[in-house]
Amino acid sequence: MCTVCIDLQGLIAADIDPCHCGSPMTVKACRRLEADLKRREFLGGAAAVVGLFAGFGLAPGETRAQAPSRPTLLTNLRYFDGTTLRLQEGRDILVEGGRIAGLPARGQGPKDAQLIDCGGRAVIPGLIDCHWHSTLIAVSQVAALTQDPAFIHLMAGREAGATLRRGFTTVRDVGGPAFGLKQAIDAGAVEGPRIFPSGAMISQTSGHGDFRLRSELPRMPGTPPSNIEQQGVALIADGADQVLRAAREQLMKGASQLKIMAGGGVASPYDPIDTTQYTEREMRAAVEAAADWGTYVCAHVYTSGGIRRAVAAGVRSIEHGQLADEATVKLMADEGVWWSIQPFLADEDANKYSDPRQQAKQREVSEGTVRAFELLRKYKLKLAFGTDILFNPAGAASQGRQLAKFARYMSPLEALHKATGAAGELLAMSGPRAPYDGRLGVIAPGALADLLVIDGDPAKDLAWLDSPDTSLRLIMKGGRLAKQTLA
Repeated sequence: MCTVCIDLQGLIAADIDPCHCGSPMTVKACRRLEADLKRREFLGGAAAVVGLFAGFGLAPGETRAQAPSRPTLLTNLRYFDGTTLRLQEGRDILVEGGRIAGLPARGQGPKDAQLIDCGGRAVIPGLIDCHWHSTLIAVSQVAALTQDPAFIHLMAGREAGATLRRGFTTVRDVGGPAFGLKQAIDAGAVEGPRIFPSGAMISQTSGHGDFRLRSELPRMPGTPPSNIEQQGVALIADGADQVLRAAREQLMKGASQLKIMAGGGVASPYDPIDTTQYTEREMRAAVEAAADWGTYVCAHVYTSGGIRRAVAAGVRSIEHGQLADEATVKLMADEGVWWSIQPFLADEDANKYSDPRQQAKQREVSEGTVRAFELLRKYKLKLAFGTDILFNPAGAASQGRQLAKFARYMSPLEALHKATGAAGELLAMSGPRAPYDGRLGVIAPGALADLLVIDGDPAKDLAWLDSPDTSLRLIMKGGRLAKQTLA
């Protein structure tokens, strides 16, 4: 038994054979695994081992069959690299070992590579949605509050595959019990995007993450956690000490960043959108916990007061923010804070609320969205694309269309940049807590090989995003083909 297998004995369950020397894993592969284990020790336990085994081709046969046995060379193409705001030509894209191995001059790639002729089409990086709820999108809000968690997670697994087929190879999950789904995807048991999980949304009593009915109040010392808390959707924490504990619990579960609720919302019936939630000291407790683990906090908030308090506390990413005034936007720019904004507009994709209070809040946000994009351009903030499609199974299919709406306020390639290169920069702020080793959102040597071949000209428009079934001719995630319809 080699040294790495001896180490694994203490990590995996007793009913799993600990010796993988020779067959199906070679000693060389064991050494590679040993090095990877050292880089990922923070994950701990059998969950990490399962994910690592998937990386060495020990996942189910369907996934293993998608991995090419030799380098792959995409040729006859134009490409958007995720950062340069123009399409480039004269290069091929060489993929090996799940990464982009190089961009050789056209026709100069290795002769033994598997060729994929892109037919002159455009190639772009896999898309990134920086505000996604992997387990809260596939069912209605009533179902999320009342249905068996097993049903919810099975529906989330199905939606994960649909997300990948829409060209989104990575998502930042900003609230919900996505750890199990992430593990299943990483192990190859379920098809889906990479997930950067936040775990449960941390909320004050009466905050945007407090889903309890008024009849459930008051909460006494012996009151058990609510159903939503038990599922891991949200956690109610009041006072710096409780926030600190809640933050550390999510980090222990494997959160790559933390999410707090710093203000009211549209979907929630009890917290007015103008409210500021959490004191600066409470917010700072979450920020300090995240910083101790080398990562950051993002905050749900719409208004200037909540944004200013969050920035003062050290929050690095503002989610939504459509009601910010100009001085607050300038403050965000001066402090280098990311703005993860969504195109919440009064259009066909807007949620249809029956409650007049929610309708009024929705109108206010949609009007603020237009002003926010004007201020974003004026102050050149760090901007990343996200959708925040929540409790809306039918709306999930509009994910690409939401990105196309960004092109109303900037050029098509600028909009794509917010869902590729810029989004990858935001994900990189997770530092050592990032669950995947490699650069995302770009076509560059050494980056993870997430690639889309499209029917459409991304320099002219993004209308093709609304028809992924036909417009996406190839989808590659980590060097594996999730879709290939090129001749």
